[in-house]
Amino acid sequence: MSAQNNGAGPFRYSEQYTPPDPVRASEVAVTRFEDAFEVDPRLMEQWVLQQTFPNWDTLRIMHARADHLDWMHRHFAEKVVSGSEVLAEIDE
Repeated sequence: MSAQNNGAGPFRYSEQYTPPDPVRASEVAVTRFEDAFEVDPRLMEQWVLQQTFPNWDTLRIMHARADHLDWMHRHFAEKVVSGSEVLAEIDE
């Protein structure tokens, strides 16, 4: 049994590596999975080689982002400031 599909069925490259069609979220962002926003890849093609990786890895990364951010705060942040606090200071 593969760790990638957890016995859910056979591995099919096209199912694993073909993301859903992008939906425009803003002028510079698209979304393919609910609550997963990304810079429109067309804006990055000139400067950043786009990697191909499986859909399950995109979802794994997305679901682990809060844990990663918590880890970064514990190890590197002296103080955590919300975005709204920063904007409030700018507006003053």
